[in-house]
Amino acid sequence: MYQQLAGGAADAIRARFVKLYGGRLPAPARLLATPDGALRNAGLSGRKIEYMKDLASRVAGGRIDLAALSEMGDEEVVSQLSEVKGIGRWTAEMFLIFHLGRPDVLPVGDLGLRKAMQKTYSLRSLPPPEKMVKIAEPWRPYRSVATWYLWKSLDKFKAIG
Repeated sequence: MYQQLAGGAADAIRARFVKLYGGRLPAPARLLATPDGALRNAGLSGRKIEYMKDLASRVAGGRIDLAALSEMGDEEVVSQLSEVKGIGRWTAEMFLIFHLGRPDVLPVGDLGLRKAMQKTYSLRSLPPPEKMVKIAEPWRPYRSVATWYLWKSLDKFKAIG
């Protein structure tokens, strides 16, 4: 729900979404049974509904075992999740960082991280993935943590102009 939305807007949509289910996230089968119109009324786009229902269908059908993801390696998780419509590498990496708590993920496709690296390292342009990997090599095995700090540094840069 949060992908490509401002945090406040996504929070409001999520609140309306869970309200449909009595304040809790629905089981996959329940989401699949929810009419698209009800989900649109909660603020979800047709595309997001399609993506969420694809994920729910895969979980309900046993093609993805969400509980098993925590036992898989990072690339295995990315591969599994990327099979779902609407989930690409960036979304899978955010899942690794924020839901599985993986400490060594470097989301080179993240615009915020690219901007923070550009500012922090006084680069003329946004760094390409190869440069980001090279810069981040000393941060292993805590590249997720360094990423959090770099994201947060953008607030500092905004405050000073």
